[in-house]
Amino acid sequence: MERLEQQLKFILELDKQKEIVRQTYLADASRKEGDAEHAWHLAVMAFLLADYANEKIDVLKTIKMVLLHDVVEIDAGDTYAYDIQGGKTKRLREERAADRIYGMLPEDQKQEYRALWEEFEKRETPEAKFANTLDRVQPVLLNNASGGKSWREHGIKKEQVIGRNQTTHEGSEALWEYIRNIIEENTQKGNILE
Repeated sequence: MERLEQQLKFILELDKQKEIVRQTYLADASRKEGDAEHAWHLAVMAFLLADYANEKIDVLKTIKMVLLHDVVEIDAGDTYAYDIQGGKTKRLREERAADRIYGMLPEDQKQEYRALWEEFEKRETPEAKFANTLDRVQPVLLNNASGGKSWREHGIKKEQVIGRNQTTHEGSEALWEYIRNIIEENTQKGNILE
């Protein structure tokens, strides 16, 4: 029962992800999305778009990775992709959060899920590259659908969006090509500053 209790405690802890608000708006621009919604969206994208990965991926592993990659934000908070100041302390805050949150699990799961988080962060394996690609593509898709609401709200420049997506091609050349066109279109529309 101790193992089950640890797992259930972890599951209840993850419920806090539902309250973490990101800067990207939903496609209909009605409100900002939450971390849990973001993770769910990436999980669907992982199995639906797996054919576009540059290399063959273990889809289940990728789904686990995208579902677990932002749980650290329960403690560390969401650092907006274009927040330079917040980015300076992001890694340290997230490592501390990973220690605590994954540390709630039974040892074998703690090791596995913490390793998946580290793998995601390092972007070296086919799964991590693709998972990171999805993590970058999804906000672009939502920004495009919402008329660039978040980009306009924050005065985001084209060079920032391109910089944020500089590794997107590593996971999927096809998805990179697709969102590159979206970035160009939104720059022409004025949703992204030149």
